[in-house]
Parts: sequence; C-alpha cells; structure tokens
Amino acid sequence: MESTELEERYVKLAFSLDGGVSHRTAIGLVVLATDHTIEYEWRKLLAIDGVGFYESRIFNSADITPETLGEMDGLIAPGTAVIRPGERLDVVAFGCTSASMVLGEERVIERIREVRPTAACTTPITAARVALETLGTRRIALLTPYVKKINESMRDYLGARGIDVVQMGSFEHSDDNEVARIDAESVRNAILEIGRHDDVEAVFVSCTSLRLADNVAAIERELGKPVTSSNHAMAWHALRLGGVKDSLPQHGRLFTV
Repeated sequence: MESTELEERYVKLAFSLDGGVSHRTAIGLVVLATDHTIEYEWRKLLAIDGVGFYESRIFNSADITPETLGEMDGLIAPGTAVIRPGERLDVVAFGCTSASMVLGEERVIERIREVRPTAACTTPITAARVALETLGTRRIALLTPYVKKINESMRDYLGARGIDVVQMGSFEHSDDNEVARIDAESVRNAILEIGRHDDVEAVFVSCTSLRLADNVAAIERELGKPVTSSNHAMAWHALRLGGVKDSLPQHGRLFTV
C-alpha cells in the first residue's frame, strides 16, 4: 500500500476518560519477596468493581527471625514508591505481620508516608486489631507459624493494645517458603483446636503466608465464632479505609461489618 493511500486510511480517533479500574478506590500493597499467598487471596477478596489493587515486592530472608524482620525497615519506602508513581493511591498496605510488630506499626506507617503522605495506611497487625475490636471480640486464640520467641512477642504486643490472647498455637516453622505450603486441612484443624475453648471469642491466624480466605466462612460455621487472618483482616481494612463498605458474607463475618 502506498504511503499516501495509507495516510488517507489513517484516522485519529476521539476518546473520553473514565475513572479506570480503581474508580472507587486504589489500594497499594507492599509484598515480601518470599510471599506466595497474599496476592492470591487479595485477588479474591478485592474482586469488586471499581476496586484496584497494585503491588510491589521487597527483598526479605525466607528465614523469619526478629533480626531478619528488622532488616525490612529501609525497604518499605522504596517499595511503596514504585506503586503507581504520580498517580492516586488511597490506601497503602504493608504485607508482613511479624515485621509490623517488630518494627512497630507506627514506624511502618511513617516509612510509607515518606513517599505517600496522604494515603491511609494499614498493616496486618493494625488491621487485625481493628477487625477484632469491630467484631466486639477481645479475648482471642492466636494461630501462627512462628518460632516461640516471636509468638510470645506477638502475644505481649496484642495484650498491650487491648487484645487478650487466651489460647495460642503454632506450627513453629521458620521457613516462609514452606509455611505457604501448610495445607488447608492443617489450618482448619488448628483453628478448631485452639478456638473451641469457651473463653475464646475469635481466632486470629497470623502470617500473610498462611491460607484462609477460601475456607473462612465454612470454618466459622463449624466453629461458631469469628475467624480472621493477616491477609483477610488487612483486605477488609484496606477496603474500609478506601471508603468501600460493601457487605460480602461469602468472605466471613468480618466482611459484613
């Protein structure tokens, strides 16, 4: 085809703009390099028209210790900075429960706001506290994959913030890559075991690598009590911080409040 003929067939087309996939809210998520689970669960939990979520990854050791968790401090702001630079982010979430506790929620939020000063912020431990309080539950069973030292620190951390850990169970496995492969039946059995006690009002499954979202509603029906996890609670909190109040009972009791 001759160039003059091609030019005659070329049309500059009119277009209009809408609010895009995140016209209700735009959520940024900082994910650990070793995490296998959080994006999988969030794609299901945040599958709502108008809700966009965008993630980046930061390096971390697969060996979860207080020392390796503390090393994430200087990586949070750079990890946040590469999520939709120059575009709107309504909420930013940091995807590590134990690091949020070791560094402190306030420190994590301070790091996020170095590059996103106007965004609402959450962490798994922040979201879990807000979720449990919203559900009217303060006496909980805590399920983790962590080593004992981290478990005890988490119990004390929650206790100092008004959440009383009255039962605790752990898989005591420090390899984050393998924690992501702990199967659904193991998680279910553990929740039912530690959650069955009369003094337990709810169960919190701590660690973004552990899987719960697919089975949370069924486990709640079996247990008769609210159940949430790091990914589950933080997805709910991010939606609420972003102004999305939809009731989603298929995702368990928390997503109805």
